[in-house]
Amino acid sequence: MNQTLSNTFHNVHLRTAILLAAIAAAWFAVYHFIQPLAGWITYGLLRLQAGSHLGESIAFFLYDVPKILLLLSGMIFLISILRTFFSPERTRAMLGGKRQGIGNVLAAMLGIVTPFCSCSAVPLFIGFVESGIPLGVTFSFLIAAPTINEVAVVMLFGLFGWKVAGLYIASGLVIAILAGMVIGRFKLERYVEDFVWKMQASGGVAGEKLTWSDRIQRAWESVKEIVAKVWLYVVVGIAVGAGIHGFVPQSALAGIMGKQAWWSVPAAVLLGVPLYSNAAGIIPIVSALMEKGASLGTVLAFMMAVVGLSLPETIILRRVLKPQLIAVFIGTVALAIIITGYLFNLVL
Repeated sequence: MNQTLSNTFHNVHLRTAILLAAIAAAWFAVYHFIQPLAGWITYGLLRLQAGSHLGESIAFFLYDVPKILLLLSGMIFLISILRTFFSPERTRAMLGGKRQGIGNVLAAMLGIVTPFCSCSAVPLFIGFVESGIPLGVTFSFLIAAPTINEVAVVMLFGLFGWKVAGLYIASGLVIAILAGMVIGRFKLERYVEDFVWKMQASGGVAGEKLTWSDRIQRAWESVKEIVAKVWLYVVVGIAVGAGIHGFVPQSALAGIMGKQAWWSVPAAVLLGVPLYSNAAGIIPIVSALMEKGASLGTVLAFMMAVVGLSLPETIILRRVLKPQLIAVFIGTVALAIIITGYLFNLVL
């Protein structure tokens, strides 16, 4: 009986592995076929002139939309499997009792892989405070989770390569760690709403045992959910980027967002703070701006301000934070992003 069950489980895992391998092979084949297909449709089927404004815009759009959606689907699937090992309850347990410094580093790293969005900001914040996690450590997590966005990492990798994606991750971690340490250093607990401190700690840590089949199923559900939410942003963002790519003169953007314009980085951050978008909508525009001569530090500072200081998250956090702490949070992160933008412009 035991041998029969063992053989059954082995066959199920083998079929799953073969299916995943076939899907991966098909994914890579389709990914490498996108660019020639986009060129054929633009210049062969539609008979647009190579090098024309309209032709460049159409080719850009037809290439980037399927490429980004494929990258998103593949990477979200892998990241979602990783995330099944990091529930919010387990994250709180891992950060509980950690001191400033080490706690900030660990919190920022966990923020990358732990499920987080604006709607979960308040319950996560309350749960962290209940668990005795220092305020600065909590903010390192809350800053890293939206700022180092998996969609942004995937799209930056697809558009600019691993070096730029790696710089984005590293700079986001540094910002989250340092900003959390600064907030913790100032002892700003008095600016947390009183009702948060009066809530009782939840006590136990919930957990569940998942099989690999469960993890794969959850990852597939995440792919469908996230792609369904962001595909329109991808299309609109790439459409705007295609227009910039094909029609906006290079000299114009180079003058406004180039390295020579010293004020471009703080201006980009100030513009990005009140805006709301997600990485899917903003990064295609970043790509087009860079192709037209905008500097990497300036456009990344703009993107991080839009994604990391989102207006909905700030409004939701107001339920548990007093205005003074909201102002410190925005000011500290904005200053860190500005410094990061200048450093990128200096070394790249």
